[in-house]
Amino acid sequence: MVGKVPVGGGAPISVQSMTVTKTADVDGTLAQIYALAGAGADIVRCTCNEEAAAEGLARIVPRSPVPIVADIHHQYRMALAALDAGVHCLRLNPGNIRKPEHIKAVASECKDRGVPIRIGVNGGSLDPKLYEKYGGQTPEALVESAQTELAYFAAVGFDDVKISVKASNVPLMIESYRLLADTVDYPLHLGVTEAGPPPAGLVKSTAGIGTLLAEGIGDTIRYSLTADPVEEVVAGRQLLEAMGLRERTGMDLIACPSCGRAEIDVIGVAKEAQEAFAKEELPIQVAVMGCVVNGPGEAREADIGIAAGRKRGHLFVKGQVVRVVPEEDMVEALLAEARALVEEGVEARLAAADSGAAAEAELDRQALLESQGDDANNSEERIQLIQKRVTQT
Repeated sequence: MVGKVPVGGGAPISVQSMTVTKTADVDGTLAQIYALAGAGADIVRCTCNEEAAAEGLARIVPRSPVPIVADIHHQYRMALAALDAGVHCLRLNPGNIRKPEHIKAVASECKDRGVPIRIGVNGGSLDPKLYEKYGGQTPEALVESAQTELAYFAAVGFDDVKISVKASNVPLMIESYRLLADTVDYPLHLGVTEAGPPPAGLVKSTAGIGTLLAEGIGDTIRYSLTADPVEEVVAGRQLLEAMGLRERTGMDLIACPSCGRAEIDVIGVAKEAQEAFAKEELPIQVAVMGCVVNGPGEAREADIGIAAGRKRGHLFVKGQVVRVVPEEDMVEALLAEARALVEEGVEARLAAADSGAAAEAELDRQALLESQGDDANNSEERIQLIQKRVTQT
């Protein structure tokens, strides 16, 4: 338990982030913690690198809406000070605090207080002895670092632990966690350290974290981005929701990539819809489709969607057209219907459909088929050319 948040043991996978403010700046740090919590963070980490930071934590922890983890650097006394401040968890890097007596002192104090520790192994700050033993950063070196720390904890009877073995190299990170999962039976905190700014940082983090989650490895995650930490939380929540590991709390937008049949600027309308829905907390899947010929069918599994045709938008719920609106009103109508859908439910919105909407939509569909033909992208023509070329001798 990190405060009131369970980690591991079948609990929902939690999302973490870290403040980038000076912890001594109590009001500034609390403002960031509240922003992170509002974006969906379950746990927030704050640095505790000096006395002023520890004093700041004493004022922050009672006012925080989520559990606080103190990030400890080289001074074990800062870990003890953070415990005095009332933090809910410590993060210790074995590469930074190396004296066994210091590590045991902290673990013993945590045991007495019932405060867990994350063993935060980092490939970039590996103990030089392990670096030399294994010839660099290797999965074996990272896992042995964690095991050494566990042995110090065991010496004082402490085992309330979660572990991370982060690296900035994605394949190394994946293999390290796989080895760790096969070696120990503790909750694991996943992350690609120093992933960098988006979009590359998002790609690297998703590749590493997503791969492991798909294998059933991982209990809590953090995207380590060079960006506003709120972006880390948003990315983490979206990943878990996309993988079906957390219940959706916000809108999931799907949109077609556009094609020769598109009647609108799909990219522009999708962006407009995303911005409009960003202000809402509607846990539904929304589709924006470029044409009425294939759109409703392709997006029939979406909760709600809209497709363009003949300067009009076909608004549909679960694939059934419920209303036809002017093209310029598409996003506004989509948002209004989405709000009603969340409040009233699917059956009620289908029952409230305009009686002539389906017929109007079919007329638009047929008109487009007549003007564009069945093969708006000339796919069949290309196939015939391919067949002719392949059969030539």
